[in-house]
Amino acid sequence: MNVVAAGSDRRLRHWSSGHPPKRSVVAMPSRPAGAPLHVAMLAPPWISVPPPGYGGVESVVSVLTEALIRRGHAVTLFCAPGSLSSAQVVTLLDDAHPDEIERSLYEVDHVARAFDEIELAAHDRRFDVVHDHCGFTALAMADRLDTPFVHTLHGQFTASTAAFYARHGHKAALVGISRAQLASAPAGLDPVGAIPNPIDLRAWPLREHKDDYLLWIGRMTAEKGPHRAIAAARAAGVPLVLAGVIQPGQQAFFDREVAPHVDGERVRFVGEVGGAVKRSLFAGARALLMPIRWEEPFGMVMVEALACGTPVIAFPEGAARELVLDGQTGFLVEDEQAMGAAVGRLPRIAARDCRAWVAEHCDVDVVAAAYECAYRSVARQPAGTLALV
Repeated sequence: MNVVAAGSDRRLRHWSSGHPPKRSVVAMPSRPAGAPLHVAMLAPPWISVPPPGYGGVESVVSVLTEALIRRGHAVTLFCAPGSLSSAQVVTLLDDAHPDEIERSLYEVDHVARAFDEIELAAHDRRFDVVHDHCGFTALAMADRLDTPFVHTLHGQFTASTAAFYARHGHKAALVGISRAQLASAPAGLDPVGAIPNPIDLRAWPLREHKDDYLLWIGRMTAEKGPHRAIAAARAAGVPLVLAGVIQPGQQAFFDREVAPHVDGERVRFVGEVGGAVKRSLFAGARALLMPIRWEEPFGMVMVEALACGTPVIAFPEGAARELVLDGQTGFLVEDEQAMGAAVGRLPRIAARDCRAWVAEHCDVDVVAAAYECAYRSVARQPAGTLALV
């Protein structure tokens, strides 16, 4: 996993060579090295921070925000109603919209109001940097703000999103979440590198003695592979627990491919889980199964499992090739039969090795330090140099 190292001399770029800036250029005062930063953290409008259940991006925003505050920075969190944080919380819409994810009406309204607040702050207590997790709208309009802008790439590059980033990627400093994700970036895009999604290791229990079940957790889609997990668990002769949210449009897949196999004994479906229940499921499982058939840009559930000392058995797709060290933190296999066979090799994996890998690469303090470096790179303007505004 490539992490932007603290103290790196590499500067994040506001634009690529093919997209010259359209704004005027003026001198700005420099900020003392190591001084606390004022960060505008822009979360999506769909789900509260932290999320009550499903909500990968919102979990990332929550733990990163808390870590930055512990490290002495001031953070203003623009987020969905119902959010709780040590940061200054600014909710912009009347309601969260968990069942209307990516509906442009709410995203545009949320981002436009956040930008208004950020611009007003420039006349009082200026933000040093905006850190955007909001998707597409904020990046597309980022060149309208004077404040330096960091955008985390949370999703997969598809033909449509690649075209979007080719058009708008120059408007911010882009940070990926895995090398696998960045390998599929469109030509000419110049992200600073990959910073993994963070986990607060203190909140996840290490359990070395496991119960007799395998775990699959995620969204009910063919790409995530709950039906393949069922086949693998059946091949291994071990009970399987399925946990996850059935989002709009996924019920037909669940009814066709998953529900007929749920018997309450060999295959149990427990629905969406969060909090202590989720952590307990991860900690007790013999392994997490990840039979994915898509270029997963990260896969937070793999990190959560490893944090609990639970090995991961995954297909070698996307970031699984980076998060799963074959023979050390789990196994990379090609199909369901091989996944089932790998269950028999689980005693070779030490729970403490799984957790130690997470502590080194994904613990929130490691990730927060990397983002601090990114923030300072875009905010740093030595005296007498020029800055885009």
